[in-house]
Amino acid sequence: MPARKREYDEDDVRVRPGRSSRPRTRTRPKHDDAVDALVITVDRGRYGCVLEDTGETKSGTRGAAGGFEVITAMRARELGRKSVVVGDRVSLVGDVSGAPGALARIVRIGERTSVLRRTADDDDTTPEGRLERVVVANADQLVIVSALSDPPPRTGFIDRCLVAAYDADVEPLLCLTKADLAGPEQVLDYYAELDLPYVLVKPGSDLDELRGRLASRISVLVGHSGVGKSTLVNRLVPDALRAVGAVSAVGKGRHTSTSAVALRLPPVGKSKKDPGWIVDTPGIRSFGLAHVSAESLLHGFPDLVEGTLEDQPNCGHTAADGDCRLDAWVAEGKADARRLASYRRLLASRAGELDARNEEGSTT
Repeated sequence: MPARKREYDEDDVRVRPGRSSRPRTRTRPKHDDAVDALVITVDRGRYGCVLEDTGETKSGTRGAAGGFEVITAMRARELGRKSVVVGDRVSLVGDVSGAPGALARIVRIGERTSVLRRTADDDDTTPEGRLERVVVANADQLVIVSALSDPPPRTGFIDRCLVAAYDADVEPLLCLTKADLAGPEQVLDYYAELDLPYVLVKPGSDLDELRGRLASRISVLVGHSGVGKSTLVNRLVPDALRAVGAVSAVGKGRHTSTSAVALRLPPVGKSKKDPGWIVDTPGIRSFGLAHVSAESLLHGFPDLVEGTLEDQPNCGHTAADGDCRLDAWVAEGKADARRLASYRRLLASRAGELDARNEEGSTT
């Protein structure tokens, strides 16, 4: 009788084990015990956070962030490649005491209401020369600090900031410093069609109007060197140097003048109104707009928009476009020629045809 053919089953199959014998799952912990916090500084993988539901530290004294203990946290692995920036509202687990050596984990990032971006195109010699970078999340207002004299106002830089603000759906505020040296008429005339809100600041003058515009908001301050932005920050937050030094310690010694940091504004008198936060951005030397589409650049020039309605759909609005209606629009006195020149400089800079640093230095 011939031998019966053997039937094989799964026990005869040898399977090489994988790197881990643990079953893979997409289930993630819910972290029901997580607490909500605001990111106020970011430095090399460490994040300084504060709990927003308390105004005093456990000892009853004011903390480095205006009454908030600074919690050092790191990003949880489950977040993947999601970035965390100043202004993000996050959920923390672990040790949230803020004690020296304590470390918490960021397990969730809240949905952002706004994202203020810039393109770092101020240095084309580096690999990251034209990378898009997030300046701050959830900002309500961009405060553009410009001196009226010494140095003169740089409308090229202001125009760039306005485009970035409108593109991010963040309200702009023009803060004109050194108002004791020159009047604001020239700058205000340049932006007359925009109805741009502004405040004037003199040495020793009260900051009541500015504080009123900052209250209950997260405001980002930007400005060139020499315009008085650091002086303004120190006047708004008298212990700013101590606060910046404390939160910068999260990154173990990075120079305090190069990293963005959120500072809690002190309360005004006995008012219980939220005084707001300011984000100081000392490291920003230029505001690149390569991430903004050519069409979106018009957001910063609403006085020119109507003049483009009669243009051909493929018009680039540059000086080389002979049929561009913007030239006629200006010739008819419906817009300022300086505004058109600034818009076209931004177009050229965005296309890489003009150095942003030179363009930003243009004045009225």
